Amino acid sequence: MQNISNKTKITVCYFGIYNPSYSRNRIFIKGLRQNGAEVIECTTALNRVSKYFDLIRKHWKIRKQYDVLVVGYPGQQSMILARFLTRKPIIFDALVSLYDSMVNDREVIRRWGVKAIYYFVLDWLASTLANKVIFDTNAHVDYFAKTFRLNRNKLKRILIGSDDDVIFPTQGENESMDFLIHFHGCFNPLQGIECIVKAAKILEKNNIRFDIIGTGQKEEEIKELAKKLGIKNVTFIGHIPYEALKDSITKASVSLGVFGNTEKATRVIPNKVYEALATRTPVITGRTPAAAELLTDRKNVLLCNMGDAEDLANKILELKNDSKLRKSIAKQGYDLFKSKLTPHIVSAELLTLIKSL
Repeated sequence: MQNISNKTKITVCYFGIYNPSYSRNRIFIKGLRQNGAEVIECTTALNRVSKYFDLIRKHWKIRKQYDVLVVGYPGQQSMILARFLTRKPIIFDALVSLYDSMVNDREVIRRWGVKAIYYFVLDWLASTLANKVIFDTNAHVDYFAKTFRLNRNKLKRILIGSDDDVIFPTQGENESMDFLIHFHGCFNPLQGIECIVKAAKILEKNNIRFDIIGTGQKEEEIKELAKKLGIKNVTFIGHIPYEALKDSITKASVSLGVFGNTEKATRVIPNKVYEALATRTPVITGRTPAAAELLTDRKNVLLCNMGDAEDLANKILELKNDSKLRKSIAKQGYDLFKSKLTPHIVSAELLTLIKSL
């Protein structure tokens, strides 16, 4: 194998059927380049079986041009293909488990049915074939090591971060008559949007408004809940472009994380938390083992009990009534982001891992 430790520039092939605009991928690609690595992207926009042949064709052209291959998220199928295409070191950005997401969290696949077994084997095989596997939290590292019986030494946490060229603070604080609460994300179980809607009902007489942005699995169910409760202080907004997210967050007084009562929810620090930190917006999110890896209650975040609408309502009301605490959490959250979570910083950790191979 070629010794890359003495090269002036390391070349990375970023490989797979990944979305280049998804936060995790765009942050790593941008950050690796900021840290002096050359990144060759080998991806495809084709569908069905043709996408694999397209990847094979594109990889053949650049197979001698890189030192280490990184499989972008999501990438279980891409990881298996990558191992057939190269003997060079491969880092697999698993981030989360497909089996856990589809079977345990979203419950769209019957446990131990044929599809469930397929996703289980896919998670295991992709992780086994990689030289290193990276995740967003140590809680996910522990889950993979235990569930798929993997050597923990090949698993590593690298935090997600946020793209500070797109998501950044604006001057001042929301000065509207109402106190605006922001949430964005997919309508799936780990988000706990039902909890947010119920908290909104509790607070409807306190001049507190909620913007809920996104779509997904439980969208109709949640909107029906809001209708049943007769809620007047929640606005449901569909999908918005990533580039418009900053304006939606920064006009709010508080941004929300996740509150779902699922096991997966205890293992994630969602993108929305990083994005709120990056805009110097105070964050309330659920108290979980994953959150404790990075965040400190009442210092750079305010934590509440998972799935507890009353506790969430109380925490929102506390921040509304305590501007000193609100501004302190916002400032220290932003300081945390600048010190640990920019693309340059999180990707430097990835580059160190690449060099170690």
